[in-house]
Amino acid sequence: MLLSDRILFLDGEALVLDKPEGLPVDPPRDGSLSLENHLDSLRFGFQRWPLAVHRLDRDTSGCLLLARNPKAHGRFTRAFEGREVEKQYLAILDGVPADDRGIIDLPLAKTSTAEKGWRMVVDPKGKPSVSHWEKLAEADGRALLRFRPETGRTHQLRVHALEGLGFPIAGDPVYGHRGSRGQTLLHAERLVVQRGAKPPIVAEAPFPDRFIALGFTAPEGAAPTRG
Repeated sequence: MLLSDRILFLDGEALVLDKPEGLPVDPPRDGSLSLENHLDSLRFGFQRWPLAVHRLDRDTSGCLLLARNPKAHGRFTRAFEGREVEKQYLAILDGVPADDRGIIDLPLAKTSTAEKGWRMVVDPKGKPSVSHWEKLAEADGRALLRFRPETGRTHQLRVHALEGLGFPIAGDPVYGHRGSRGQTLLHAERLVVQRGAKPPIVAEAPFPDRFIALGFTAPEGAAPTRG
């Protein structure tokens, strides 16, 4: 796997990678490969390794922003914290919502038990979490949705799909149907970061092959699939 062939945006302070599904951003406890093992190939002439600004789950593919210097990392981090970043995701749900679009406003909090480990749950005392969604297509009892989260809580879309729409994201081993196998079908489709006087960072990740394998086609206006 050559991550240097999956660059969606590159300039002197930012790099956006089309992260493949199955690659964790942070090093796993089991010692398996992560983004860190590939950072040297993403220097593109710089001495420093780029630094991930945010996180995508291991199974989530698509747009991942890395900063190419510490000052840029700080600015981008503040942009994420200040909700100044436009994020757009595609997901395949294990079911078909009755409505075509809507807004999910469910606060989230982290919980942990000895039996199930940690997970995020809807909690009135939790942190505000808001997601906009629209249904794009249906196939074999599943729906392709586009999410536009206003907030960036851990597992936000995975919990909002289940608790807000009544259907989990297909393949989700934590919030999905009992016995779910495979990978969570979630894809970071688009990322826009404003940079003041500088042109914004705009990146769009190609529609993933794993979605095509389930009978879905790229939505109108989406980035072309990889050849």
